[in-house]
Amino acid sequence: MRSVKAGVAVAAAVAFIATSSATGWAQGEWKAPADAKNMKNPEKGTDAGKKSVGTNCAACHGPQGKGDGPAAAALTPKPANWTSDKVKKESDGELFWKITNGRGPMPPWKHLPEKERWQIVNYIRTLQGAKK
Repeated sequence: MRSVKAGVAVAAAVAFIATSSATGWAQGEWKAPADAKNMKNPEKGTDAGKKSVGTNCAACHGPQGKGDGPAAAALTPKPANWTSDKVKKESDGELFWKITNGRGPMPPWKHLPEKERWQIVNYIRTLQGAKK
């Protein structure tokens, strides 16, 4: 019985490492799939996502999106700084995909309505000084 459990544990670890490597997590990178990059943001507006960010994201990403929320210190990997050049260079579709799917300590937010997730993307852009 022990060898079966050990075999299952090893298989799960191998699957996790393979998935982590494929998504870049093992190297500390997090890249959305190529098809996410071209997703078009159907939502207009700038701060409609502010309330949702305050409720769902600020504890980790901080009130200004700098990755310095009160829960951030305990997290690995650290929450993204939404005002960084790296995040600014990501497409709306890539941000939407990351919000939807999550990674590590960041939960997937696919239970939020699609419109609300796009509004979060738009609000992130306002924190970067971008206009929508």
